[in-house]
Amino acid sequence: MDLQSTYHNDMNIITVAEARIDAAAAIRFKDKMRDVTSQGPTHIVLDLSNVTFVDSSGLGAIVAAMKQLSGNQRLDLAGLTTDVAKVFRLTRMDTVFVIHDDIIALKARATG
Repeated sequence: MDLQSTYHNDMNIITVAEARIDAAAAIRFKDKMRDVTSQGPTHIVLDLSNVTFVDSSGLGAIVAAMKQLSGNQRLDLAGLTTDVAKVFRLTRMDTVFVIHDDIIALKARATG
């Protein structure tokens, strides 16, 4: 699973560089998320703008990644594509996560 982590102000922005988070990738996703969130800023933003498909295993992996964070860390999401946003809405996970429209606007707000 290709996850790219960059720091911006007080955020650890993790960009998923693959199109799918599904059953085939779920375990690798959780393991990589654990690695890239083990240190650095406590505000973590998962940029899903490259992801076009998430199945139930992928959704479970994202939730598991949130649950494995330490108590002072928080996970937000950004850049959900239409199909991925629909999965979050249908499962009501959009009420669990703070979801930002895109990472560019979020960075601008954090800078300004």
